[in-house]
Amino acid sequence: MQSPENAEEMLQLAASAAVSKGGEDLVALNVSEPLPLVDIFLIVTGNSERNVAAIADEIEDTLIEAGHKRVRREGRQEARWVLLDFGDLIVHVFHGEERVYYGLERLWKDCPVVPIDVAESATTDSI
Repeated sequence: MQSPENAEEMLQLAASAAVSKGGEDLVALNVSEPLPLVDIFLIVTGNSERNVAAIADEIEDTLIEAGHKRVRREGRQEARWVLLDFGDLIVHVFHGEERVYYGLERLWKDCPVVPIDVAESATTDSI
């Protein structure tokens, strides 16, 4: 595990960014035990290719603006499954069909779920 505090901070920023663009069904998994070079996977669903791209772009912009370095990005052009690698945090933004098909939650079912704290800001913004 590299820096759990850094990964947690990135997770909260990424989750808030995803929700702000309509991201749904957010799940964060602590994958540090089986993958020593990564701490957390964040899995998000978008409801169309355009939505998937917008979510991925917002997450990327938010994390870069906060001073985090993107290591890699894949799938942006097709926008069915966009992978954003920020070292400690890897974000998977899926179109709904791809999320069901690839089933990352099933693949990593033994990894603990990491709490995501975006509910308060989402409800506060709508009041």
